[in-house]
Parts: sequence; structure tokens; C-alpha cells
Amino acid sequence: MSPEHPAGGPPDRAATHGGDGQEVDVVAVVVTYNRVALLEVCLEALLAQTAPVRVLVIDNASTDGTPALLETFAGRVDVVRLPSNSGGAGGFHEGLRLAEESGADLVWLMDDDTIARPDALEELLAARTRVSAGSSFFCSRVLWTDGRPHPMNLPALDDRYDRALMAAAGGCVAVRSCSFVSVLFDATSVRRHGLPLADYFIWGDDVEYTSRMSAAGLGVLVPGSTVEHRTTYFSLDNPGERYYFAARNNLWTIRFSPGARGRRGRLVYRYLFLLAYQLKHAKDLVLPRAALRGVKDGLLQRPDLTPLRGVASTEL
Repeated sequence: MSPEHPAGGPPDRAATHGGDGQEVDVVAVVVTYNRVALLEVCLEALLAQTAPVRVLVIDNASTDGTPALLETFAGRVDVVRLPSNSGGAGGFHEGLRLAEESGADLVWLMDDDTIARPDALEELLAARTRVSAGSSFFCSRVLWTDGRPHPMNLPALDDRYDRALMAAAGGCVAVRSCSFVSVLFDATSVRRHGLPLADYFIWGDDVEYTSRMSAAGLGVLVPGSTVEHRTTYFSLDNPGERYYFAARNNLWTIRFSPGARGRRGRLVYRYLFLLAYQLKHAKDLVLPRAALRGVKDGLLQRPDLTPLRGVASTEL
């Protein structure tokens, strides 16, 4: 394995070619924590892509066999091992920062349980050449292990007429937000809009970030790019204690995200609807208590908003 970069050190630049034949540098960022078996399959799928890509693994201080597994990928992937578990939000924040600082033109994000089909990246790059300029991100179609669309990764459609026309002209679908399970960002958009909010830890950081980008640019779903999301469950009907982060982070998005401007009324309605749904279907008092703490902290606290400045900016 190439030597581990200390947290804060960018991976080495290596140019590849995009779907239009122009030279671009694509970095796939994989955030992992204690899922060694899935991580191995994820990395093998990335290294088998038909479009060249270099791979950066952000290890959230895994305590299983992840470090030993990464040793077996010597010379094929870059690794940054964080000193503590910063959650998916912290991992993606760091990965995007390192990739952008290394000079990457495009950054492809995914979880460690994401298995990309061999042409997943190639299809994203091809869509990038077909869709009008000004696109901020391109996301894949996400399926579960049985081939059904994964409900955890359904993007929010964009109902703005001009955006819909631009995406449709390239055989794609306009979206306002998507998950971090296979999404390709242009580095110029990262510099303009900043980084994911690391304080989210888990849940909603992806929706906040992509909504922030699509508020000014175009978000695109590429039907021809497909990945499999190998979650343990098909849906998360009773998240229990983890619902704290959903209750808190979604309120933070409504209060602070630039992507919520002009849509806060609609987002509040959706927030209350989903909160009521989870409370109604709670199997015990764990989720209601977590939701109450999340609502309280979402209203009374605020995340570190420094990432909203943008990588190259000096002012909020």
C-alpha cells in the first residue's frame, strides 16, 4: 500500500480521461467504518471501472480488520486514517477537502457498502458531456441487493421547468438533492459551495450539501449509471436512537442551509410529516426520546457553518 497520508494531506494527483476524451482527474472517495468485508468488494468494484479513477479511502478509525485489508491494496488506493470516528459527514467533509486540494477535477463519493457496476463512472462522465453547462453534480441510480430502487437513496426531483428541460435534453433527470451513495461533483462546484457540514455526523449531510449546490446549479440523476447499496435492511422503519441525528440535522438544514432558501415552508411541512410518521410507528420509547432531544438541539444549537464559506473563500 502506498504510505498512509496523515489527516490533512492530499493524495497524489494522477490524470485520467473523462467521457468526452478530455483529460480530467477523477478521485473516488470512500468513507468506511468497521465494514471490512463490504469495503473489500467496494474497492474491487472501483478498481474494475471502465473509466480510470484513483481511489481515496477515508477510514473513520475502524477497529475491525479494515487497516489490515487496506494493506492488501498496496499501491492501488490512497488511505487517510482519521484519529477518531467523525461519522459519514466528517469523513466526506475530509475526503472532499483532500481531493479538491490535490487538484482533482471531479470527485466521486460513496459509502463502503456501495458496489458500483463496471460502467457506473463511465456513464456519469458521459452524461456530463451531454447535459448543459452549469451542472453541479451527477448521481447514479441506486438499487438494493434484489434489484429494487433503494428507498434510502431516492433523489428529490427538481420541479423547476428550466432545470427539467436541461437534464432531459441529455437523457437525464433533474434533481434537487441526492444521497452520497455514488454522486460525482465538479471541483469548481466544491470550491464555490464549500464542504459538507461535519457536525451533522450522520444523516442528512448529503441532502443538505446537494440541495445547497442545486439551489444555484443543476443536479442530475443519470439512469444509465447504476450502483448497488448493500445495506442490511431495505428501509429504515425504526431507526431508534439514531433518529436523534435526523431530527436535529433536518432542522439545522431548514434553519441554516442556503439550499433551503425559498423552500422553508415546504421543508417544515415535510419535516413534521416524517416526524409524525416515525413517532406513530415507534416500537418503544427509544425513538420518541431521541426525536425530542433532536428537536431541542436542532432549535437551540447550530452546527459549525465554516464549511459554507467554500474551500477558496475567506468570508461567510
